[in-house]
Amino acid sequence: MIALLLVLLAQSPTAAERAAQTISPDDISRRIHIIADDSMKGRDTPSPELDKVAAYIGGEYRRMGLKPGGDGSTFLQRYSLDRVRISADSSIAFVHGGPGATLKYGADFLLLDNTFESGDYAGELVLVSGALSGATADTAALAGKMVLLALPRLRGGDRERVLGWKPAGVVLASSAPDSIWARLVARNARAQPRDPTRAVGGPLVLSIRAPALQPVMTALGADLTTAQSTGTFAVTKLSGAQLHVHTRVESVERRSAPNVVGILEGSDPTLKNEYVVFSAHMDHIGIAGPKGSGSCQARGADSICNGADDDGSGTAAVVELAQAFAGMHPRPKRSIIFLNVSGEEKGLWGSHYFTDHPTVPITSIVADLNIDMIGRNWKDTIVAIGKEHSDLGATLNRVAAEHPELDMRPIDDIWPEQDFYRRSDHFNFARKGVPILFFFSGVHEDYHQVGDSPDKIDSEKESRVARLIFYLGLDVADAAERPKWNPDSYRSIVGGY
Repeated sequence: MIALLLVLLAQSPTAAERAAQTISPDDISRRIHIIADDSMKGRDTPSPELDKVAAYIGGEYRRMGLKPGGDGSTFLQRYSLDRVRISADSSIAFVHGGPGATLKYGADFLLLDNTFESGDYAGELVLVSGALSGATADTAALAGKMVLLALPRLRGGDRERVLGWKPAGVVLASSAPDSIWARLVARNARAQPRDPTRAVGGPLVLSIRAPALQPVMTALGADLTTAQSTGTFAVTKLSGAQLHVHTRVESVERRSAPNVVGILEGSDPTLKNEYVVFSAHMDHIGIAGPKGSGSCQARGADSICNGADDDGSGTAAVVELAQAFAGMHPRPKRSIIFLNVSGEEKGLWGSHYFTDHPTVPITSIVADLNIDMIGRNWKDTIVAIGKEHSDLGATLNRVAAEHPELDMRPIDDIWPEQDFYRRSDHFNFARKGVPILFFFSGVHEDYHQVGDSPDKIDSEKESRVARLIFYLGLDVADAAERPKWNPDSYRSIVGGY
């Protein structure tokens, strides 16, 4: 009798297996059909439909018995998305010194962001040329200057690097043809939300057309074409010339957007003060744009950019993971945060806000497992971006080997040239020093198109991916030690921030 009992116990599923089995294809399909239904109109940030999705997720977390991790003992954390308009009629720029020049807004220059306050901005004009990553000059001396870059645009780390110099303004030299410049002027004239990842107050970021800029440069003894072709970092003073900009920004509308934060408290008296985060973005890109705009395009009568895979799939997975963990007895040792952010499509807004305003100490977060687009493509493979940067990669490989029943092989990033590491919400955790893994099945022909609809999701495949992430998260939550960065990766990724 005892022998029979032991056999039955050996054959019965563990608490972890029972929890993992609650992540079902039917539940995933049902949730994605809610999140990415036509009635949600593509969940643009901000929009009433995005708020509806956030309310749905918050209601699910409440039903599961999770602890609210948002503002004021709610599941929602909101961040400001005020819409403002730059007043073209009240904006003008002058170069003082040398030949002097008056630059007209729209005709000669544009302001490329709207995070400044109305008023006057001035500083000595200095030319910076060459690769910004190779800065060897005393960049501290650029504080308060109007820094002219021989570049048409700022991207990624270069933007952060230049803003870190604390200039009064950043001037970009534009060689855009008339047709493109006209489109920039038209877009600039519309009311736009302020970037919530940047504090209001400057510096200004301007684009000045090369035909308006070159005569000034020539008179000041510098050549724009030469500066644009040099590869060596250099800072050149321009005969003490000053750039003075007077501008005005008008408030059009005060709005906000939500993140959803649910917390499952851990069972260990000490480790419950540390957190594993499961994250996914619940927003998408809204309604199809006009033909030729480069955004999502209508197909016949279909104009809803549903975002079922991007990222209804990740959103549904995080909610399913919450349900699985909430039903576990005993609970994991560490606490778990289930985080659904917004504004990913606009520039990782929601995750940036959460990591800058975390509802638990950021140093207590031991890992972020981010999920974005896991509902299509391969049946038996999932890309785990970031495996090489911490020992989470080795942990994932071991966990996958321990669960062959999932038939799910995690592989390294196969698209390094596309820099997906910096293109989803995990990156905001990484820049704060939190080890991450990013689960991603790659793009497809329906990426950012109306064809990214719920009926195309492979919910059976997604359920196996989500179960693998469940087992990984459980392993991290119960481990004696927190995940550790690869030292070289920490220096290159976190050291720049």
